[in-house]
Parts: sequence; structure tokens; C-alpha cells
Amino acid sequence: MGDVVTDKDKQYEAEERRSAPGPDQAMSDRVNNRSLRPRSEAFKEFMRSGWADDEPDIEPLESSKFTPARLKALGAAFPGERLVIPAGSPKVRNNDCDYMFRPDTAFAYYTGLGVDYEAGAVLVLNPVDPDSPEAKAGQTHVPELFVAPRADNSTTDFFMNPHYGEYWVGPRAGLKEMTAMTGIETHDIAQLADALSKDVGAEAGAVRVRVMRETDPKITALVESVREANGAADPDRNAAADDKLHEFTSEARMVKDAYEIGEMRKAVDATKHGFDRLLSSLPSALDKPRSERILEGAFNAVSRELGNAVGYDSIVASGPHAPILHWMRNTGVVRTGDMLLVDAGVEVDSLYTADITRTFPTNGRFTDLQKRLYQAVLDSQQAGFEAAKPGATYSDIHHACMRVIAERLHDWGLLPVDVETSLSPEGQQHRRWLACGVAHHLGLDVHDCAQARFESYQGAPIRPGMIFTIEPGLYFREDDLLIPPEYRGIGIRIEDDVLMTENGPEWISAGIPKQIEDVGEWMRERAAAGQER
Repeated sequence: MGDVVTDKDKQYEAEERRSAPGPDQAMSDRVNNRSLRPRSEAFKEFMRSGWADDEPDIEPLESSKFTPARLKALGAAFPGERLVIPAGSPKVRNNDCDYMFRPDTAFAYYTGLGVDYEAGAVLVLNPVDPDSPEAKAGQTHVPELFVAPRADNSTTDFFMNPHYGEYWVGPRAGLKEMTAMTGIETHDIAQLADALSKDVGAEAGAVRVRVMRETDPKITALVESVREANGAADPDRNAAADDKLHEFTSEARMVKDAYEIGEMRKAVDATKHGFDRLLSSLPSALDKPRSERILEGAFNAVSRELGNAVGYDSIVASGPHAPILHWMRNTGVVRTGDMLLVDAGVEVDSLYTADITRTFPTNGRFTDLQKRLYQAVLDSQQAGFEAAKPGATYSDIHHACMRVIAERLHDWGLLPVDVETSLSPEGQQHRRWLACGVAHHLGLDVHDCAQARFESYQGAPIRPGMIFTIEPGLYFREDDLLIPPEYRGIGIRIEDDVLMTENGPEWISAGIPKQIEDVGEWMRERAAAGQER
């Protein structure tokens, strides 16, 4: 009598094929210690036994209450079409080391998944049959997630697959876990190609496929192969269609729902703790080599303690580095008496990020000149806030901020023309010292909704539920010969996060001090707290 082949045996065989060495394995074994694993049958059998049951207890994510409305709006915009939104794959840092995975923003928005739940996952919105009960109930699409199944301790992949095996990477959410967390039906990623191909074609009534093409090259290539195999290969038309999907998903995030607003408040609160830790470290960091990085490390530590990571690379810029708009090397010395500009934000586990900038006198006391420049920026920000009413545009905020800056520069004798000439489109001389914009959407991305059309972003009315920054500044470079020497090497930016409500704008970050006297008091309190540690 021959051996009985069980379903479990078939599973092991499939896993062994996935884990078996390929044609490049010999070279891989020389350079990658993850490949140097025992392959004897005795080892494999031993590794399959003796593990405790590790079935996770999964609860629905809070975000799962809000994603159905987002998915419904997305489907309604593209009736009869299949929409493909990948999570993305890990990016190589160097050799065989990857950056920490962070899913694509559109994927996170429509699935509600944060942190690094599932590299390689794909969200697909499948169009429903027009004659189906779903269609008659007003549904245009059925969402499905495609992920790799769990490689838990009941599988060979558990110890043989360094990418998915839980022996290597720890517990993962599999098919039923993803369904429970998101409320979205979840399938094996191995079924993706067949799912994408169903009913695709170029003829009338066939399904058209759109993909977020920049997110995962492998998924984009798969979609292109499906299009080609089904007579729908048209590179220009398909690229334009894909761009429209990207544009829509970007504009859809402009107005935040209640869940998103709550997450943004958490991000701002965590960022305040990061600034607290940084200021506690400031006195002991003064005048030390690479002290900008000492302070960066203090803030970034809080971002990992209270959130997922920083929402963007922190800017810690002291003295002549402060006027450099995107100074992120943070290799300088924080010197006593200089101004210190810190632009940083914590990204919480849901992936929503704050974006806050504060500028400090490093010894805790503004000089008269520093105070005068700082107050000008503060007044400019307040003017922008007052201009930000429901129905106003980003241009209204911009012009309000710029008028204050131009007036102060003129008062100080720095403008070569009068204020109105400088503010005119033909002038703009004041922009020498404030060349960047002063407001942008904020949310899952620090520069959120960036793929939106101009008429939907800068030219559109600001509506309740929108969250944005207001961030004017003055940047006097060290090599600027058109300003007095005492101005050179001073950079000031004040940036806060704003929620538009039915009753007008709200400073979400009001709890992070910025008035001159409040900044001094905050610095003294944190210095004392640092001494007590």
C-alpha cells in the first residue's frame, strides 16, 4: 500500500518549492547568511513540531468603521472598472538591507491599515455585475485584499522563508486576520493574477483596469501584462487612466473624517512630547560637536516610543544652517546665543503625521534683534490664520502672510522697492527672504494630497474638515550681502497645524508654545526637567 498524501503534505510540498534554492542560490549562500539554513528532512520535521498554538486574537481596527464610505466614493468615481491599489514592497537601503516598510498612502487610506502590516499586499476594487443584488443595492464595487498567507509555526515557510516566515519576522496578519481587522474580504496573493484578468478587454462592456502605477513596479508590470493579454494594451491611454486614479485618491483625502481628525490630534500631542524631550537635552548639547544630531536623536526617540516613526526627516538647524530650507544633515554645532530652528513631526501608528516648526534662542533668551525678527514671523502667521475662513483659499492665506513679511522688510530698510511694488506679480522682491510657500494640506503625508489638481488645491475653497499648516518664515543666509551683517545666519520659521471647522480655523497645535514669553518659560521648564533626569 502506498503512502497516503494528505492536504498538509501538499502544503509542505508547495512551501518547499517556494523555499527551494534557485539557480542563483550558490552565489546567494556566499553573501547572505539568511540562506545558510539546514535543509535535511530530519531538521524540517523537527522544526515542524513542538510549538505552542499561536492563534492571534484579532479585533477590528477603529479605522474599519470609516473605510467603507471611502471605498464607496472611490468606486462610484470609476463605475465598471477594476481598481488596483498596491501597498508597495520594501525598498533596498543597501545590499540585503531594507528600509523599514511603510505602506503606500492610498493603500493605507482605503484599507485603514497603518504601520508595516503587509508589504506586498494589494487592494482590488472589483466592479459588480449591473444585474447583481449588490448593484441594485447601490454598490458599484466589491473590495478585496490579496496578501501572503501566514507562515506560522504550522508551516515550513515558518523557518525557511526569511521574508514571510514568522521565525524570521515575527507574527503576521494572514487572510482571516486581515479580514477581521479591515472588514475587507481577503485572499491569497497567489490568486491575484487570475483576479485581475477576469473579464478584462478592450471591447464594449469589458472591464478596464486602473492601477496606482508608481507604487509597486511588479504589480504595475502584472497589470500591463493583463492588459496586453486581453487586447487592452494602449500605453498612453492606460497611463492617463492610471494618473486619474492617483489624482482622485489624492483629492479624496482633502477633507478628513472624525477618525482622521482624532489621529491628527494624537500626532500633534506626540510631537509636543518630542519637542519637550529635545528642549530637555538642549542645555547639555550646547557647543558640542554634531549637537544638532544629539537633539535630532532626542526627538526621534519619542517618535518611536509614541508612534511609528517621524513623518519626515527632522530638520534641526542651528545658526547659519537655519536659513537652509531643507537642512537635514543635522551635523552642525548648536552654539550658545544662536537661533535654533526645529521642523519635526511624529507619525503615529495609523500613519497620520504632525508637522510643527519652532525656533528657539539656544540660551533661552531672545536678543532684541532676534525678538524683532521672530515677532514679524509670528505676526505673519497670525495674519494667515485670520485669513483662513471657510470658503477662503490657500492663496488668501499666502497673500496675508506675505503682506506682513513685505511690510516688515520695508520697515527695516531691506526692500529696494515699496511694499505694493514688491507684492505685485512683477515685483516679489520680498520673496528673496521667503521663497517657499506658507501652507499645505497635512494628513497621511506631510505634504498631503500632492497629486491633486491646482484647481482642487491652491485654487479651491477651504472646507470644514481640511487640515493644513501655516508656516511663514524669514531666511537670512550667511552669504547674503544685501542685508546688514547682524542679520546673516538667522533663520526663523513658525509652523502650526490647523483644522478648519464650520466656525472657522482651529489651531490643533495650540498646546505647543510659540509666543515669545511662553517660549522662554517652556525652555526654562524643560531645562530644569533635563537636570532632574
